[in-house]
Amino acid sequence: MIAVALDESTEEVRGYTEGITYPVLIDRDRVITELYAISNVPTVVWIEADGTIARPNAAEPGTDMFVDFTGVSATPHMDAVRAWVHTGVIPDDGATSVEDLNPAEVQARLAFRLALHHRRADNPVRAEHWFDKAVKLAPLDFTIRRAAMPLRGDDPFGASFFELWEEWQSAGRPFHGVARG
Repeated sequence: MIAVALDESTEEVRGYTEGITYPVLIDRDRVITELYAISNVPTVVWIEADGTIARPNAAEPGTDMFVDFTGVSATPHMDAVRAWVHTGVIPDDGATSVEDLNPAEVQARLAFRLALHHRRADNPVRAEHWFDKAVKLAPLDFTIRRAAMPLRGDDPFGASFFELWEEWQSAGRPFHGVARG
C-alpha cells in the first residue's frame, strides 16, 4: 500500500500521517487526479503489482480520521483490501468502469496547474485568476475546489469547505468512481 497526498509540501501532510505505517508520497502537480479521473478525496485505487487496475477509484477512507464527520468507517474497506491481498478476492464492483474526465474537468485541471505555476512563481494575481477559472469549471470537484482553499489562504476545514460539502451533498455526491454501497 502507498498513499498519495495532493499537497505542496511534506510539512502540510505530516500531521495526517501519524499512525500510518505505509509510504505516503506527495503529488504536487495533482497528476494522479488526471491519470485515474479522481474528483474526490479520499479516493482509493487498487492496483496489481503488474500495473493492472483491480478495482477502480472509489471514495473510500484509509483511516477513521474523519469518521465522526462523514459517518463512514474505514473498517469494511480495509477488510476488503486485506481479503484481496491475502486471497486475491476482488469485490464485484472491481469490474466497474470509471468515466473519463469530461472536457470541463480536463480544462479545470489545466487551469489548476497554471494556478500552481503562477503561485510557485510568486505571481498571486495570475494564480488567483487561474484558481477562479478552475473552480468555475469544476465547482464540485474536491481535487480542484477544496485543494485550492489552503493555496488561496482559506481554511480547508472552515466555512468554505462546509459550503462545498453542502453543495456536493445537495448535488447527489457526484464523483468519478465506484459508488459506495
